[in-house]
Amino acid sequence: MTGRTSDLTGLEPLATFFCGNCDCGCPQLFVDPGVPAERRVLLTDDFGQRVEMSTVQFASSVEEAKAGKLDGVATA
Repeated sequence: MTGRTSDLTGLEPLATFFCGNCDCGCPQLFVDPGVPAERRVLLTDDFGQRVEMSTVQFASSVEEAKAGKLDGVATA
């Protein structure tokens, strides 16, 4: 990974979203226990970017996924 995503020290990995090409730096999901809950969940992409979200926002995304609201995206 490049850019800001290269410093992932202290983060707890939750998931890696494999794309089938292991050389690209697949997107990953982390929890950062050292920051406030408003920025605790971190998603990195394979382009060197990162998105921080609150635990409440992440929980909402999980609930929407469980309810099938994201199913159409996975079949594109």
